[in-house]
Amino acid sequence: MKIAVLKETEDGELRVAATPETAKKFIALGATVAVEAGAGLSASIADEDYAAVGASVGPREQIVAGADILLGVQGPDPASVQGAASGAFVAAALDPFRRRERVDAYAAAGLEALAMEFMPRITRAQSMDILSSQSNLSGYKAVLDAASEYGRAFPMMMTAAGTISAARVFIMGVGVAGLQAIATARRLGAIVSATDVRAATREQIESLGAKAVFVENVQGIEGEGSGGYATEMSDEYKAAQAELVSSHIARQDVVITTALIPGRPAPRLISDAQLATMRPGSVVVDLAVEQGGNVEGAVAGAVVERHGVRIVGHRNVPSRLAADASALYARNLYNFLSAFWDKDAGKIVLPDDDEIVKGVRLTQGGKVVNERLLG
Repeated sequence: MKIAVLKETEDGELRVAATPETAKKFIALGATVAVEAGAGLSASIADEDYAAVGASVGPREQIVAGADILLGVQGPDPASVQGAASGAFVAAALDPFRRRERVDAYAAAGLEALAMEFMPRITRAQSMDILSSQSNLSGYKAVLDAASEYGRAFPMMMTAAGTISAARVFIMGVGVAGLQAIATARRLGAIVSATDVRAATREQIESLGAKAVFVENVQGIEGEGSGGYATEMSDEYKAAQAELVSSHIARQDVVITTALIPGRPAPRLISDAQLATMRPGSVVVDLAVEQGGNVEGAVAGAVVERHGVRIVGHRNVPSRLAADASALYARNLYNFLSAFWDKDAGKIVLPDDDEIVKGVRLTQGGKVVNERLLG
């Protein structure tokens, strides 16, 4: 079975779908690994590093020819992988809701598209979950980006010349990214508070030493939404939350928003009027900017200023830590594919009735088959 590792072509995408570590493991299973020349350079991996573990390196046409599995970070253009084996797997983050035309093109080309971001949030799939591994790094990097833009120090400093007050950091949305943002801001010495629509996150927030800020007397979500995400809230809850947030963010130096709802635009958490209440020099980092943004006025791919507040809207935040993000992503892919490696057949076998397979498989037999795209 031949596995092709593709070089990313999207602007700003610096990650790679396999590292020498995972390439070596695939080869140990009995697979042949071919890596597109230059695929790992932006993640600090030289072609020679792949060759040293037994992978071949060459141009795309060569590595794709006859490939049974195509590995990418973001889904490749179907036209760019012509020559792959009939029914070849494409395993990548495929953005199925916003790029449905490309999913249809995979089906038409006879490719079996596997959307890694559709990995079920179940115990058995934790080591395969790219959203968790990449969000963890996003939360960390968001705090560093905020610290870079903020014109003051994060920790309290007592000096002979006087005392510098600690920065106040507010995290909105306490999923994987939010929890890592809390932990990172705390490590830097900030006074941290956080909120989420899921009442069950209160304990997680407090366990990290942050203050939990929750709407009282209005029902939130007691547990988790579908797949561990939040769901849309009632108008009553939204109004109560907006009032709470308005009074709280006016006293904050840094706000980091992380709220996403799969398949839908990101919920608006901070309005322009609320931004205007923050003091000049404050910073807001919007990690949902590519899905429409949590913050009014945020611009994808830019740092803008409104009312003296700097709004950070970097695209593809995990790619800003390309080496570590690639290492984690590559392990996610390996953990997924190796779990379905049939030693006797010497290839990947994906059972139709498996919960993980049903979750990630988008196309099969020339058709779109995923329930989330057919509903």
